[in-house]
Amino acid sequence: MVSPPPGAAAVAARAGLRVEPAPRPLMGSQGRSGPPGNGGPGEGEGGEARKLQEGRVARGKRRKGKGKGKARAGQGGRGSGAEGKPGPQTAKEAAGPGADAGARACPREEAEGGGSAEEGARGIVKGVEGSAGAGKEAQGREYGKKEEWRVRARRREGARPGRAQGRRGQAWADIAGTGVAMAAAAGEEEKEEAARESAARLAAGPALWRLPEELLLLICSYLDMRALGRLAQVCRWLRRFTSCDLLWRRIARASLNSGFTRLGTDLMTSVPVKERVKVSQNWRLGRCREGILLKWRCRQMPWMQLEDDSLYISQANFILAYQFRPDGASLNRRPLGVFAGHDEDVCHFVLANSHIVSAGGDGKIGVHKIHSTFTVKYSAHEQEVNCVDCKGGIIVSGSRDRTAKVWPLASGRLGQCLHTIQTEDRVWSIAISPLLSSFVTGTACCGHFSPLRIWDLNSGQLMTHLGSDFPPGAGVLDVMYESPFTLLSCGYDTYVRYWDLRTSVRKCVMEWEEPHDSTLYCLQTDGNHLLATGSSYYGVVRLWDRRQRACLHAFPLTSTPLSSPVYCLRLTTKHLYAALSYNLHVLDFQNP
Repeated sequence: MVSPPPGAAAVAARAGLRVEPAPRPLMGSQGRSGPPGNGGPGEGEGGEARKLQEGRVARGKRRKGKGKGKARAGQGGRGSGAEGKPGPQTAKEAAGPGADAGARACPREEAEGGGSAEEGARGIVKGVEGSAGAGKEAQGREYGKKEEWRVRARRREGARPGRAQGRRGQAWADIAGTGVAMAAAAGEEEKEEAARESAARLAAGPALWRLPEELLLLICSYLDMRALGRLAQVCRWLRRFTSCDLLWRRIARASLNSGFTRLGTDLMTSVPVKERVKVSQNWRLGRCREGILLKWRCRQMPWMQLEDDSLYISQANFILAYQFRPDGASLNRRPLGVFAGHDEDVCHFVLANSHIVSAGGDGKIGVHKIHSTFTVKYSAHEQEVNCVDCKGGIIVSGSRDRTAKVWPLASGRLGQCLHTIQTEDRVWSIAISPLLSSFVTGTACCGHFSPLRIWDLNSGQLMTHLGSDFPPGAGVLDVMYESPFTLLSCGYDTYVRYWDLRTSVRKCVMEWEEPHDSTLYCLQTDGNHLLATGSSYYGVVRLWDRRQRACLHAFPLTSTPLSSPVYCLRLTTKHLYAALSYNLHVLDFQNP
């Protein structure tokens, strides 16, 4: 409860008004304070102010209540002056701040305590009018704030339906998108791999991997093996891309024993080129694992041949066929077939047209059908047959009796000699040209002529002899054609010689000397850069790079008590097989 200031009480006493404590205001239905008709001069204005503070009544009602409040304020003031009855509130309380302003406007009269009642009433009326002006100003500010709040509220309310509609539209869009995704689920699996590859390419380098694959192949073709290996470690897409055979073909042709010939022919199309290049590094570095496939109880001079996943090897007067296990470094112990017919040891044999053509120490030639029991044996020479070769349905044989003979392979003409050639020296090796027009013989070099001579296959006449500086006793123990115009030879003179008939027949193109002056019993080549030789002491197998003079690696397979020559060598891109007097060795370059 607020008590009236002393200035207002003096003015009211002079005017003849009775001042009482103001009762607690009662809220009417229309915002009026106190019972209607009994309020003082500011009753209607105070109710309007409280009505504006509530802020929940319509604008029209406020205007109507404002008019009524003003009317009641005027009536209340007149009633109070005529009847002289005080209202429930003092004049200053009803007037509010305006009453104080009116009292301050008449300080002189208040201080002197004089003046008439009319002057006091006029001061009170002036204070009421000032209070009304201040109330209207406050009402305007409050109304402006309320209107601003309503505008913002309307904007928010207007935005809500749009948001709701947007959410509903998004929901329908999600449903529709889900339906489309379910409909296209089958095609997504096919596109997923392409998307992953594209993402990998972008991740690898946007500037380079957006190029066409043909251009990328051209760029990568200038990289070496180490750079391609590093590039394959970037991402999965590059790993698959750099595994392309086209990128590794150039590197493989320059590698050792990668399955490519000197002319670029791929001999192993079923094996990825990149895998072959990896194994070729083991050949170059000499990394391998040694093992023994077969053992014999007595000393022998074995010979062997490879065909697909089978190994054919001679033991005494038999030829046994074994099957390789999947690793290629071991054999099934039980042989697939046994081919017999010779009375003495088998000196040499070859595989041709599903036949095994063998030469024996008994001077006979045996023809065996691989997949049947068909075997034909006929006398060919007076002494042991040291060597034999068969191509294009023609058999040539060389013997210790200083002759070489030509035989047909046709079943109806077996045993009919076509040509007998007097070599005037013991024949240790023989080979037919790939053109089937001639054959070469390697003799013991005990006469005054070259141990290497070429004969016409159709007429049996001498065509030419190779070399002119062989020392006496430099017999040729192994000879082989690499192409129609090139051949390799080795023997007692401890040299491997490479001949090219297109350049010169008097001098070899290239030669490699055995470092320990050991006799070279056999040789084998991959048709490109690798050359393998077997020496007469301690079973030493040597690997040569034909682009170099020096030996790459040497593998002694026997020790001093069991010293043995290497009688035969065969190799694949992963393994090398060496036949010695007591056992058969394997060098595994795939799993060193």
